[in-house]
Amino acid sequence: MTWTYLVGREDLGRTRLRAEPDPDPAALGAGEALFAIERFSLTANNITYGAFGDRMGYWRFFPSGEEGWGIIPVWGFATVTASRAPGIEVGARFYGYWPMASHHVGRLEPRGRGAVDGSPHRADLAAAYNRYEPAEPRADDDLAALLRPLFLTSFLIDDLLADAHPEATIIVSSASSRTALGLGWLVSRRGGRAIGLTSPRHLARVGSPGLFARAIAYESVDDLPTDGPAVFVDLAGDPRLRRRVHEKLGANLQASIVVGTTHLGADPGERAPLPGPKPTFFFAPERFAKRLGDWGAAGVQQKTGEALSHFIADSGWLRIVTHRGPEGLAAAYARVLAGAGTPDEGDIVVP
Repeated sequence: MTWTYLVGREDLGRTRLRAEPDPDPAALGAGEALFAIERFSLTANNITYGAFGDRMGYWRFFPSGEEGWGIIPVWGFATVTASRAPGIEVGARFYGYWPMASHHVGRLEPRGRGAVDGSPHRADLAAAYNRYEPAEPRADDDLAALLRPLFLTSFLIDDLLADAHPEATIIVSSASSRTALGLGWLVSRRGGRAIGLTSPRHLARVGSPGLFARAIAYESVDDLPTDGPAVFVDLAGDPRLRRRVHEKLGANLQASIVVGTTHLGADPGERAPLPGPKPTFFFAPERFAKRLGDWGAAGVQQKTGEALSHFIADSGWLRIVTHRGPEGLAAAYARVLAGAGTPDEGDIVVP
């Protein structure tokens, strides 16, 4: 069965499976290649893509062609099954940014050791999402699909924090999310202190050695330390929580960085100005572009690759949950949207 999973652009809980005709290789245009999507990860990060789809352009990567419906991008692996794209051979396997679907027609063009998508509608979108890397099958592919895209964001946030706030304690909301766990690990690895804010049921995992120095339940924000400079990295997107953190940390709060929105539908609370620094949105591709200029592509790949290899090696705490076919995707999506997973589980969909 050939299919695409559609999500309501104004209501992420509204979903629909669109069955489609089997792809016809003969119908490919010049420069196009047909990909069979093999597997992809599904995390809170993908929910953020939907939540910020209009503001940050995420809906534009894979247009649905239907008013009010979008396709949330996911990270994973796909194989070329037919090609009219020069240099993109049948049987080549790539890691990158794909639609939630069984197949995809793209316009990959070789670039360096990998490829980029040259589709006109993606030309002005963030370059980091248009890059595809060749990927031979490996035993840790599921871990790579789950951790690699989120870890890059974690790496770039930590890189910014180490530059701008090297002495600050890093307070992270939605600490059970993959991006937050990677950030906690990176901060700890460089000798810093990261504190995770999470729900009571996730306290034990978030506070595990090597991830966060300490885990605090959302209800206990008053327990946050005020013994020095701090930065709030907000992945929850809960306005009431953000206000409580700002009020608690007071003059010690050096920066408030918004990364995502895992707490969809959170009560906005009062709308009075926040005490302390104004929250600013962290857009990973901007930091990526800066480091690309500073270090070059090879330098970025080396630094992020080495850190990711160590993180994967330390991820024995992560259990893979595999979902198969569109029914499996529907179940996994509902689970992730509801925040029903646990920090030590990772969802992989095999179309």
